[in-house]
Parts: sequence; structure tokens; C-alpha cells
Amino acid sequence: MDEITVQSLKEKIDNQKGFLLLDVREPFEQYQSKIDVENSVLIPVGELADRIDELEDHKDNEIICLCRSGGRSAQACELLQEEGFENVKNLKGGINKWAREIDDSLPVY
Repeated sequence: MDEITVQSLKEKIDNQKGFLLLDVREPFEQYQSKIDVENSVLIPVGELADRIDELEDHKDNEIICLCRSGGRSAQACELLQEEGFENVKNLKGGINKWAREIDDSLPVY
């Protein structure tokens, strides 16, 4: 599985590179801490298999999955790849690594 570092994600955001940020945490987690980008969607990993059709328009785009620390997003990447999504990356270290290294205004939880 491909991974992307928080530094590489920050560069993509700063350079406005096209990608979909797929947050697979629970909604209450996103209220605590989130990365504000225009093209993002929240689908908890437990709902992803049933909601995969919501991502069909992004099948040919880069999809970066994130969770708290990288475990659930790795599961999401595997599921997406099984469904034929080819350009999928896991955010290494998740939102907590982002909070520690990129945006220290966000809480680590």
C-alpha cells in the first residue's frame, strides 16, 4: 500500500494539487480535529463498504485516506483497492502526526 507523509500532503494542499481527502474517522473525531481542504469527504471506515458508490466519481483521481493514526485509513485503502481504485494513499501517522508536525493548533487525541 502506498503511503504519503504529512509533509507531502501539505505540499499538495499548498500547490493545489487535485486529490480527494477521505476521512474515515467517526464524525465526533472530525469535530475535534480536521484538515480543512476543499475536496474532502467523511465516510467512517465501518460504513465505507456500503457507501463506496459515493466515491465512484473519484475512481480515477488520487484519494488520500486519513484517520487518527493510520490504522483505519490503511483498512480503507485496502478496501478501495479491492474495489478497483488504483491511486489510493494512506496518510502515514494520520491526523495526530499532522497535528504534531504541520498544524499544532489541532489537538492530538
